Amino acid sequence: MSTDIIRLKANPITRGRAEGEALVTRMPISITGGLDPYTGKIVERGHELEGQSVAGKILVFPHGKGSTTGPWQYYVAFRKNNAPRAIINVRAEMVVIVSAIITNTPMVHQLEKNPMEIIKTGYFVVVDADNGLVEVIKRRRSRS
Repeated sequence: MSTDIIRLKANPITRGRAEGEALVTRMPISITGGLDPYTGKIVERGHELEGQSVAGKILVFPHGKGSTTGPWQYYVAFRKNNAPRAIINVRAEMVVIVSAIITNTPMVHQLEKNPMEIIKTGYFVVVDADNGLVEVIKRRRSRS
């Protein structure tokens, strides 16, 4: 098995470091009405992550959308251990920023390359918001 590591500079929103499996969507996420804080699952009908849990994942999505009650819903998810370990946005918006701030969730945005083009669901990702870095670790099976 061979491993490729891609290191990307990012602009930190919060501080901290987290690592884990990526969960990626090209669709914006609404925390209010889109995320069930009691299960960690995306419940927005028609969303490409509908039915999948964000709990413990490195959540990669373009930006948030929706209501200003999102941070409260995110906080509930966090307290129930149903929130992501870290957030990577193409361009952050205020609802997701406040959610990350009140829960000390590591969050970055405006990476030097579009994360939607680099990171795939299942890749192992390290978010180092203290140093503004994201490491993407791709593992491939070698042919024998």
